[in-house]
Amino acid sequence: MTAKSLLTALLPLVSDLARDLPERERYRRLLEAMRSLLPCDAAALLRLDGDWLVPLAVDGLSTDTLGRRFKVNEHPRFEAILSNSAPTRFASDSELPDPYDGLVEGLHQHLEVHDCMGCPLFVDEQPWGLITLDALDPEQFQQVELDALQAFASLAEATVNVAERIERLALRAEDEHERAEVYRQASGQQHKELIGQSKSHKRLLEEIQLVGSSDLTVLITGETGVGKELVAQAIHQASSRADKPMISLNCAALPDTLVESELFGHVRGAFTGAVGERRGKFELANGGTLFLDEVGELSLTVQAKLLRVLQSGQLQRLGSDQEHRVDVRLIAATNRDLADEVRAGRYRADFYHRLSVYPLLVPPLRERGRDVLLLSGYFLEQNRSRMGLGSLRLSSEAQSALLAYDWPGNVRELEHLIGRSALKALGQHRQRPKILTLDAADLDLRPVEPVANHSQAQLPAEVPLPGGDLRQALDDYQRQLIQACLERHQHNWASSARELGLDRANLGRLAKRLGLR
Repeated sequence: MTAKSLLTALLPLVSDLARDLPERERYRRLLEAMRSLLPCDAAALLRLDGDWLVPLAVDGLSTDTLGRRFKVNEHPRFEAILSNSAPTRFASDSELPDPYDGLVEGLHQHLEVHDCMGCPLFVDEQPWGLITLDALDPEQFQQVELDALQAFASLAEATVNVAERIERLALRAEDEHERAEVYRQASGQQHKELIGQSKSHKRLLEEIQLVGSSDLTVLITGETGVGKELVAQAIHQASSRADKPMISLNCAALPDTLVESELFGHVRGAFTGAVGERRGKFELANGGTLFLDEVGELSLTVQAKLLRVLQSGQLQRLGSDQEHRVDVRLIAATNRDLADEVRAGRYRADFYHRLSVYPLLVPPLRERGRDVLLLSGYFLEQNRSRMGLGSLRLSSEAQSALLAYDWPGNVRELEHLIGRSALKALGQHRQRPKILTLDAADLDLRPVEPVANHSQAQLPAEVPLPGGDLRQALDDYQRQLIQACLERHQHNWASSARELGLDRANLGRLAKRLGLR
């Protein structure tokens, strides 16, 4: 490594410092320059976020790596790099597991990394993250290249510093995010992020930042499983209320008789079983945010009472005449078309307009392209950690299968699929493997047949005609119809009721009479 070659590699990065570049492009150029300076099979830039390392850019690693979140204390090589202020190179026969085993792009047989080095990055004298280089050749890196890596790390720190400052200026929300982090740590909640790089996902993030800075009521719509609650959490964290609580209530999980008590609270003796006073969700969320999930399931009576609270900011606990004033920002979510519900007379028009001050549509997974691989990486790393594996990866055929699938259950379906497939694949090995690869066969993805009219029963083409009593025959038919509908909706009673054109409570009573619950 000569001084001239080092200078040739670093000069473009020095020039980039004065340019207004997107963060992703800035980091991509950083890794590209590093690989030209220090030839290797893979390079990565990771940011330290509490106890986790978050990949910001990778070069030579599988796409799903960007979606993974590495817990530092589960990866001793990362711990070693972060604990040493100078670059670290690991011996080719090191017994420490490499977090990138199985993730180097284009490999099908030789899956393990044999030469690895990394360097921590510091911003304002605080640990910010690290850069890593990996090679399949055990003698790829030499001592002189550690010195070159140290020189490169200084410029990398400057690049990161510039990107961080530009981001802070653009968002103008540094203090809100700090307060959100303080509240998250104090409440013990694990931070959950919205992962993706598709255009539709980026538009969603932009809208979240826009509406988050306001105090408008937001109605989040989208199909089942797209992550509407995560969007609600992101809006809260981007708001001036981020240091206050966010209280959630699933409106479909409670019978009408309990929804009012949950929302507004009650006093002793308000109803059978009310043995003491209790504050409702509105009072618990005072000063913060109230998130109502499945808001389309609320009865007309509850809608009217909620409308009064939203208009006046005052509520009464059940069984009490005393008024309580609350200051709450409301975020609601539904997978129903509430405008259709209003036209059908099943939803109050005034309440709908009060909810949809700022409607926000969450795109389905099938419209997010390669985001499915990033999300897969996130779930793969979760399952790798939970199952105690060295590496959990997707074959190229499995990646193609994920990209080709239509995802009717969206992100939730993907999460369950990865967990189920990993467990089944592990069960096929007599001895626990160091690297577990999921193939397309392990995923067992079957194309979803389009259904022209979901209100029709999904039964075999030829159903034998029952004999005997007509009432019994009708009960049998309804039982089969409801069972088929529940299976399609993963036993979500609210969604099944909508497909069948029934009120959720009526479906529950019918299912109980038929012996289904």
